[in-house]
Amino acid sequence: MSDAPPPRSSVRPGDTLEVDIEKGVYRGLGLARHQGQVVLVPRALPGDRLRVRVESVERGFLRARAEAVLAPAPHRRPSPCPYADRCGGCAYQELAYPEQLCLKEAVLRESLSRARVAWDGPIPLTGSPEEGWRTRASLHFEQRGDVLLLGLHEEGTHRVVDLPRCLQLGGPMMRAARTLLEELRRRPQRARAIGQVDLAESIDGTQLVVSLETELDTKGAVALSGLAGAMPGVTGFGVVAGDGRRRRFLPLHGDPHVRSTVAGTTLRAHVRSFFQANRFLVEPVAACVLDLTPPGGSVVDLYAGVGLFALALARRSDRVRLAEVNPIAVEDARWNAEQAGLSNVELHRGDVREALSSWPPDPGERVVLDPPRAGAGAEVVKLLAARRPEAIVYVSCDPATLARDLKLFEAEGYGPDVVRAFDLFPDTFHLEAVVRLVRQKPQAT
Repeated sequence: MSDAPPPRSSVRPGDTLEVDIEKGVYRGLGLARHQGQVVLVPRALPGDRLRVRVESVERGFLRARAEAVLAPAPHRRPSPCPYADRCGGCAYQELAYPEQLCLKEAVLRESLSRARVAWDGPIPLTGSPEEGWRTRASLHFEQRGDVLLLGLHEEGTHRVVDLPRCLQLGGPMMRAARTLLEELRRRPQRARAIGQVDLAESIDGTQLVVSLETELDTKGAVALSGLAGAMPGVTGFGVVAGDGRRRRFLPLHGDPHVRSTVAGTTLRAHVRSFFQANRFLVEPVAACVLDLTPPGGSVVDLYAGVGLFALALARRSDRVRLAEVNPIAVEDARWNAEQAGLSNVELHRGDVREALSSWPPDPGERVVLDPPRAGAGAEVVKLLAARRPEAIVYVSCDPATLARDLKLFEAEGYGPDVVRAFDLFPDTFHLEAVVRLVRQKPQAT
């Protein structure tokens, strides 16, 4: 491989090009080439011929924006959402859903290949209904002139696209959000202090909690309590307010939790706790993790949230130890374990590295690893591998950081023996993957 620098591009920002999209790559980008140079185009689909305008010239590639579809990809469709051309919430609205699954599998395989992770086995990918799948959503407010807007950001900006209807959200969530918007439009002084609304719904849709992210002090936050009665179907309402260490969630109406039953366990989740967002695929993902985790023995669940995986595993394990940094989620996990009558569950509130350093390893330990999008990282990988667990079940929401971490595990003697995927975020570029890692046999010399 040559170490020579890439050729200097003659293309400048503002130039227009005609390009053919060769393939999709992560983050909803289509990849084309112009005079041998890579061109990355948001929302471009494999098989498209496009006229694009160059936005920036980077080292070794160009960033461009589509101006016209000259010849559409074979599976391009009219978007079912009228806001898709501006809203940054979805990347693949204009691609037929079966092809979205094919594209996402290809992106996952390419991510693994680029990291030089050896995997040529099957990747079964479970799809989802495209509408009404969200049980968790965050929408942003923006005061633009005299008008208050509520929705998602335009791609690559902080400008809000006002969304009277988002297909990701079911009817009750959407009605509550738009009613809240109308109430705040009548209270412009209060509205200016509110930046975001978070919504949490139970899987069965019987409970709905709303939380506002504000710049208010406690007194100002309490003055918003009347908003709860204006939103239809809301069972809990609260406000995040205060400064610095005094910043906290203030419950103002009802119960700030929703409850859902997954894998035979009823789980309470606070509106400020993490919980898997796809109502249709939470159960299949949990079942997959249980299926891939060997029964019996001791289990360590890292980034455990409210105990989605750990409590189901506790029913068939000697003991389960959970690590979670969010104190609200830890309280949920404790409540969930007590309600389930599980006495073999130990909780650690704090960083997973602290937990791994304080917990002596058990022989034949099993590990469930469900990190945020940033992945586990080198330090956690080394700490885990040093425990010599029997198996590590890695639940990832980011193919790029998953591939990076799998390469790190490979250097520590662990490799994948099962890879599965779940389309928890249909129409977006996000993808959930579940990978089981086991100790690799040394190769004969």
